Amino acid sequence: MKQTAFTAIHRRLGGKLIEFGGYEMPVQYSGIIEEHRCVRNAVGVFDVSHMGEFFVRGADALALIQKITVNDASKLTPGKAQYSAMCKPDGGIVDDLLVYRYADHYMLVVNASNIQKDFEWVRSNAHGMNVDVTDRSDEISLLAIQGPKAIETLQKLTAVNLSEIPYYSFVEGKLAGETMTISRTGYTGEPGFELYFTSDPAIGERIWNEIFAVGASNGIKPVGLGARDTLRLEMGFCLYGNDIDETTNPLEAGLGWITKLDKGEFNGRDVLQKAKAEGLKRRLVGFSLNEAKAFPRHGYGISVDGSNIGTVTSGTISPTLEKGIGMGYVPAQYAQAGSKIEIQIRNSAAGADVVKIPFLKK
Repeated sequence: MKQTAFTAIHRRLGGKLIEFGGYEMPVQYSGIIEEHRCVRNAVGVFDVSHMGEFFVRGADALALIQKITVNDASKLTPGKAQYSAMCKPDGGIVDDLLVYRYADHYMLVVNASNIQKDFEWVRSNAHGMNVDVTDRSDEISLLAIQGPKAIETLQKLTAVNLSEIPYYSFVEGKLAGETMTISRTGYTGEPGFELYFTSDPAIGERIWNEIFAVGASNGIKPVGLGARDTLRLEMGFCLYGNDIDETTNPLEAGLGWITKLDKGEFNGRDVLQKAKAEGLKRRLVGFSLNEAKAFPRHGYGISVDGSNIGTVTSGTISPTLEKGIGMGYVPAQYAQAGSKIEIQIRNSAAGADVVKIPFLKK
């Protein structure tokens, strides 16, 4: 398994390490619920250095990104980022990603488990173009500092006015004495930043320690992948490999808002236009369980009147709402909020309501 610049720190802090996306990553430290609530109420730090970073340069850089992604990257100006997805010609999702626009190049941030697959996909689509694509994933560390006290915490370490950085924007500046990309993005629904900097372990440890020193008065905690999953699910954010993959398309996954069918040609556009015109046959929905302590999990069946209609893609007990929530694909006729469904939990059917996403209104 690969390690990040912070693996030794995770071990010292007693983090429970697991394999994730080919990396040795902490799933929890003090406990998922405690870490989750820390991010919702104060500030938490995630090591997300397992994510992949590709740099795209050259005269055809924008043309390549427009071809492989569903969002409209031509709208990006330097210092802006956007959430997007890459599709196959049949509309299936290769990966979801972030696209960053710098002054003279772009950065694509992809999921850890897809780094090799994505890099080969991007390069294959670049054939014949005047473009250079470089995988710099191993050169970059990435920390996500998330929570209502994130700005207050990080502001102590930088002269950059963090409160002036709009959502999905970024600056290149110094924080904790190190030049880095400071990005107003995140996967939790809380205010926060993602920091991209060198993967040198000595520099990483110093930055980690300085962030925790200034955040101590705000109750800062390290947060693992377990709470990252419950936080994103409360916001209805998709997880690749669970809620979206090459068998799902962005329209049925509720990602129509990033799918710009009028921007011009891109991979899968014709199929997606046809699917929209004909009407989607299934949709990814959120559901809330009616029974206390009923725990929906990935892979559980979804039924109506005892007949199976779908499968749970993500599920948990929400630490904030204190009830079972989840997502799954159901036929379009059951996708309206208020529809009654059942979740097959072991040998029983637990009643649930289809609800509007996000589960947690921010």
